[in-house]
Amino acid sequence: MNVAMLQRVAQKVGMPFWICDAAVLRRRIANIRQLTCGTGLQARYAMKALPATRILKEMLANGIWIDAVSGNEVLRARQAGFPGSSILYTSDVFRDGAIGTLLEHGVMPNLGSPGMLRELQAAGYAGPISLRVNPGFGHGHVNACDTGGPSSKHGIWFSNVCDAATQARKLGMTVAMLHAHIGSGPEFPEFLDNMRRLAALFAEFIPKFPGLNVISFGGGIPFNYRDTDDQASLEPLRALLDESRANFCTVAGRDVRLEIEPGRYLVAPAVILVARVSDVKRTQTNEKGKGATFVMVDAGFTDLVRPALYGSFHRISVAGRDERDGTSDVVVAGPLCEPGDVFARDEEGLLMPRPLPLPRAGDLLLLHDAGAYGYAMSSNYNLLGRAPQLMLEEDGSVTMFSRRETADDLSRTETDEKIL
Repeated sequence: MNVAMLQRVAQKVGMPFWICDAAVLRRRIANIRQLTCGTGLQARYAMKALPATRILKEMLANGIWIDAVSGNEVLRARQAGFPGSSILYTSDVFRDGAIGTLLEHGVMPNLGSPGMLRELQAAGYAGPISLRVNPGFGHGHVNACDTGGPSSKHGIWFSNVCDAATQARKLGMTVAMLHAHIGSGPEFPEFLDNMRRLAALFAEFIPKFPGLNVISFGGGIPFNYRDTDDQASLEPLRALLDESRANFCTVAGRDVRLEIEPGRYLVAPAVILVARVSDVKRTQTNEKGKGATFVMVDAGFTDLVRPALYGSFHRISVAGRDERDGTSDVVVAGPLCEPGDVFARDEEGLLMPRPLPLPRAGDLLLLHDAGAYGYAMSSNYNLLGRAPQLMLEEDGSVTMFSRRETADDLSRTETDEKIL
């Protein structure tokens, strides 16, 4: 993305803004389609990563189904054109009328807690269900994202899954699917090792579930945020999926569909958060610690919270500036009245200055690989409106698929309605 184009966009829509490269997004989708092109393999998009309707329609056009984690995500997917039968609802707790949404739209629930069975039965649900298994291992791309094991809240502990299935049968529900999400792990080899462990666990479960016809390995395909040129080949994963499905079908004595549900892999590298530098200021070393050079920008953790929340790494660059001309160690910081509003922290929360060409006021600063859990986790803290989302099309045109939120938008839910 060249700086002149970004400056023209900024003049049209203001700052900051998100811009998605359609070519990158479609390449990632093509990779997943190739991974699952065999019979009996199906990909779902974990839409919590980036639930914009514009993105959902790209998935729909390419035969990728949906994993939703709320009733409202289900409704968004339905509005985008997905049939209810192509949507899976995965949750540990029902809220916001989710059960009614499932009933209305014919969506299968993927239950992460046994008590959810009672709520489904009370609502009159008698259809097929999926059970989400906590296999006792696995974790996300950072330690704070614990997706499997004793300290993870997700799923039903693997030794309790058969009890949950027995309870489901007593309530008239068939367990048609088993699901687990072990996270991406820090390295691709560890991810593959965990997937093999998961395949072995599922193979043990299959004989105990006579109505089972789907196994989901969840999401978690790793993405290297620190070096986007060093991305692992998906071929070993393809071989593992093919081998696992063949084994599942043999053990079951019938056809078993195998699913994966990438989110991060599909959208992370496609989106950049664009901010403008407002100032560069410095603190001095004293008895409390080392001084720092702060690059102040107009995007904050209301826009991209992952660095503040997890110490997550995102590449940062200055549009139109070349690092070969020299760099300075700087801390990029946002506009919020919060000391944690910086984009350069490590997992322990300590400042981690980045080497960048020393920015000047007015420069555009780019936060890369922000498509996954960027806009999706943005907020209105400090009553800031969420930034607009734009699409850079392959012909060079730019369209806006969500506008900037205004003060009126933020006040729209306020009311004086008397309840009691």
